[in-house]
Amino acid sequence: MKRSLILALAAIPAVAALIPMAAHAGPVHHEPLVISCAAMPVTAPPGATVESVTAVAQAGGTVTFPDAPPLPTPPPITDVPARCDVTVTLTHGDANDHVAVKVSLPQDPKRWTGRFQATGGSAYLAGDLGAPLVAAVKDGYVAAATDAGVGANPLDVSGWALTPAGSVNKPLLENFASRSLHDMAVVGKDVAKRFYGKAVRYAYWNGCSTGGRQGYAEAQDHPNDFQGILAKAPAINWDRFAVATLWSQAVFNEEKVQPSQCELQAFTDAAIKACDNLDGVSDGIIDAPETCHWDARRLVGTTVVCEGRKITISAATADAVRKIWAGPVSPSGKKLWYGPNKGASLAALAAYGGPFKVADLWAKYFVTRDPSFDTTKLTYRSFAQLFSASQRQFNDVIGTDEANLRAFAKAGGKLLSWHGQSDELIPTQGTVDYRERVNRLLGGDRKVDDFYRLFLLPGVNHCGGGPGAYPVDDLGALVDWVEKGKAPATLAAATTGADGETVTRNVCRYPQVTRYLGHGDPDSAASYRCTPA
Repeated sequence: MKRSLILALAAIPAVAALIPMAAHAGPVHHEPLVISCAAMPVTAPPGATVESVTAVAQAGGTVTFPDAPPLPTPPPITDVPARCDVTVTLTHGDANDHVAVKVSLPQDPKRWTGRFQATGGSAYLAGDLGAPLVAAVKDGYVAAATDAGVGANPLDVSGWALTPAGSVNKPLLENFASRSLHDMAVVGKDVAKRFYGKAVRYAYWNGCSTGGRQGYAEAQDHPNDFQGILAKAPAINWDRFAVATLWSQAVFNEEKVQPSQCELQAFTDAAIKACDNLDGVSDGIIDAPETCHWDARRLVGTTVVCEGRKITISAATADAVRKIWAGPVSPSGKKLWYGPNKGASLAALAAYGGPFKVADLWAKYFVTRDPSFDTTKLTYRSFAQLFSASQRQFNDVIGTDEANLRAFAKAGGKLLSWHGQSDELIPTQGTVDYRERVNRLLGGDRKVDDFYRLFLLPGVNHCGGGPGAYPVDDLGALVDWVEKGKAPATLAAATTGADGETVTRNVCRYPQVTRYLGHGDPDSAASYRCTPA
C-alpha cells in the first residue's frame, strides 16, 4: 500500500548543469559518479503542456515515510542510493488540470540498470509518489508515478469527481482512467534520457488493484509504452465490478436479513472446511474455489457463538450468502457479474449497512452524480438499474476490458498478471473472464501464453496477505521473460506457515492448478505438480 515519503536525510543542493561532477583530487576512493540534479527541458506528451519542472537531490541512506491514513505506513527502506527527484507538472488544453509526474533517478549512473519502472495506484489514488519510487531506485530503476491531477486520497473523490455544475469532471476522470499513464511513460523516458544522456533500454509497469487495472489499460491502449507489464489483482471491468461489489446491500434488503460478521465468517469457515482437501492436502485453503460446490444452505440450523451470544443460522441468512457468492443477477435472473470466491473474507463486500467504499463512491459521484445517494437502500431492481447505468456511461471510459491485445503481442510486450483466489475486494473471476475473452479472440491458451500469462494464487488476499504463498519475485520473473525470453511456467511463491516454518509453492499458470503428489513434505513446492483444472 502507498504513501508519500519523508526524507530521512537533508537534500543535497541542486546545481545548474546536467554534467558529471568533477572527481576529487587525492587518493582514489572509487567515489560514485554523481550527475547533478537540476530542472531540465521536458518534451510534453501529445495533447499536454508542461507547466513546470523541478528537481530536488536526495541523499542516500535510510528513507522513512509519514503516516497517511487510511493506508498503512510503509516500513523504512535502507541502503537507498542518492537520487534525483524530478517533478513535471502537466496540463491538458481546457481541462484546467495540473498533473504531477514524479520521476526518481539514481544519481550515480552506474547504479542505473537501464530500466524504467512506472508504478501504479490503489482505489482512487492514481499513483504513490513515495515508497514505490524509493524501492525501485534502490533496485536500479528510474522510477515514475503520477497523481493524475486527482490528489492523494484513495478514498475521497469529493474534490475532483464533479464539476461545480454537478456533472462528471470528464477530463479528470479520463486522467485517472488512462491519459495520465501514457503521459507518465512519455515523460519518464524523456527525463531519463536527458539525465543520463542515453535512452531507457527496458520499460516496465508495476501495479496492483488500481495499479493492475492501469497496467492492463496500457497494454490495451498504448501497446508500445512498456515491454513488460506486471499487473496484480487488477481492477479491470471497472464499470461492472465497481457496482457488482454493492450487490450484498440489495440482497440484505430483499431477503430482510442483517447478518453479523461473525455469522458470515461461519459460512467462510464451513466452505473452507468442506473444500480444503480437494487439492489433496489439508492447509486451510481452497486452492480452486470454482470447484467448491458446498452450498451455504447446509449451515441452516447450526449454532454459532458470536461475542458470547448463541446464534442459530437461519434459512434466510444462508440464502443471502448463497446469492452473494453467486454474484449479482438481474430481476429476471440474468447473470450480471461475479461474486467473491468461497474462502475469501466477506467482511468488506458483505457488511450490512457498510458498503464497500470504492464502490459506494463510484455510485454516488459518477453513476448517479448524487453524493447523497444511499447504496444501503438498494433493491434488486435499483441495483440492476445502477449496474446498467454504470456500464452504459463508463465502459468506454474506464472499463479496461478490451480483449484485442494483438498490437501489444505484435510489439513484443509481455503481460504477467496474478490474482489471489481469496481476494476479498475484487472478485477473482472477473480477471478469469477477461483472460477467457482474450483466448477466444486470439486463439486460445497456447497462443495467448506467448505474451500474456495469468496466475491464480490460492489463499492470497487482495494484493497480498492471507494464508496462501505470495510471489517471491514476480517482477524478476517478468524481467527474465522480457530480457532473456524465459517465460514463467510457474510463479515461485512462499509464506510462513502456522508452525513458523516456510511454506513454498510453484503456482501454476492458468488454466492449470497445483496438485499434491500424495507424498513428500506438503510445505514444499517439490511435492506438487501442475495439472489441468
